[in-house]
Amino acid sequence: MKNVLVCGAGGFIGGHLVEKLKNEGCRVRGVDVKAHEFRPSAADEFLRLDLRDPEACRVALRTDGEPFDEVYQLAADMGGMGFIHAAECEIMVNNALINALMTRAAAEAGAKRYFFSSSVCVYRDMRPGEPEMTEAEAVPANPDNEYGWEKLYAERLAMAFERNTGMPVRIARFQNCYGAYGTWRGGREKAPAALCRKVAEARDGDAVEIWGDGSAVRSYTHVDDMTDGIVRLMRSDVRGPVNIGCPQYATVLDLLETVAKVAGKTVVPKPVEGPVGVQSRNFSNARIESIGWKAKVFLEEGIRRTYPWIEEQVRAG
Repeated sequence: MKNVLVCGAGGFIGGHLVEKLKNEGCRVRGVDVKAHEFRPSAADEFLRLDLRDPEACRVALRTDGEPFDEVYQLAADMGGMGFIHAAECEIMVNNALINALMTRAAAEAGAKRYFFSSSVCVYRDMRPGEPEMTEAEAVPANPDNEYGWEKLYAERLAMAFERNTGMPVRIARFQNCYGAYGTWRGGREKAPAALCRKVAEARDGDAVEIWGDGSAVRSYTHVDDMTDGIVRLMRSDVRGPVNIGCPQYATVLDLLETVAKVAGKTVVPKPVEGPVGVQSRNFSNARIESIGWKAKVFLEEGIRRTYPWIEEQVRAG
């Protein structure tokens, strides 16, 4: 039985990851500054700790015997594009503290493997139709937002600890993850959840607001595929940053159309001013696919797994 620590276990991806690891027979300690908002944690134990505090990081990693077999560091101050652009200072300070302190504490505690959750926000703005970008092409760097700059620094920090302490490190760059049991309102939600909420609130034929003209291109990755990729990468020999994302590209208008189809509604897009982010993101998944991972849940199926849960939350108020 693997003894596993999941930091950020009260969050969306972290909560799903805890559930996956438990289903695989691991003993899991979850850590977060808050409990999961939408369901009880599946972890064997859950500690409420603020990982901006070095002592809290040490407590999270403390065991009665052997060090943790696997430490998954997903704890972060983050949200959708609106939050990323509105809370630049908080994001950079909070996440830099969490990542620096947790990486150091894990190395000092003798963690046998360490996973860091990065983001495709480390990449520059791309044009629609540009050739897919590999992990190495993130540098020379020009991220579109400060969240991406902090992630790039944290990647370098983790790799420095790997070189200097021997702690094996695995790094994944996540692409637009979505699914049930995630933030769906309040400003931190991402585009799939936001559009599911707006369509659930709309009557047939209503206009639904979108930021910009809807032409921005993204890859939307269902959380089941994401957690599978995380665990496969952690237990692989692949070093350095690795993209994890669905190879299906869709515009925001495509996303809205898919949500409306699943909901059985006709809606009209209404462009409004808002932080759109980059024009396009298209990345190579060759590295993660080299260890047997492939996306299984494409956009329509993923929305079919997500929309009913968000619709239920909207109806419940």
